[in-house]
Amino acid sequence: MNDELQHLKNLGKTSAQWLHAVGIHSANDLRRLGAVDAYRAVRARGFRASKVLLYAIEGALLDVHWSELPPAHKAELNGQLEACPSHNKS
Repeated sequence: MNDELQHLKNLGKTSAQWLHAVGIHSANDLRRLGAVDAYRAVRARGFRASKVLLYAIEGALLDVHWSELPPAHKAELNGQLEACPSHNKS
């Protein structure tokens, strides 16, 4: 199977499986949702993903290795994550 997500920088088999499990099957799906909401969805599904997954997803969207994200960018992602810890505001 040709998995589009695994062709993105930073994303391997496990992270792609987690993203598929939450309904993200393509780079476009990932772009539409964004790194923070994609990470939230994975965590909400019960997967024990670390913050590295958040940075890896953002890096995949920007086509850079996650470790090359500037500290300020990582801090901004963490701020977005903490700003809305619960996504159940329907």
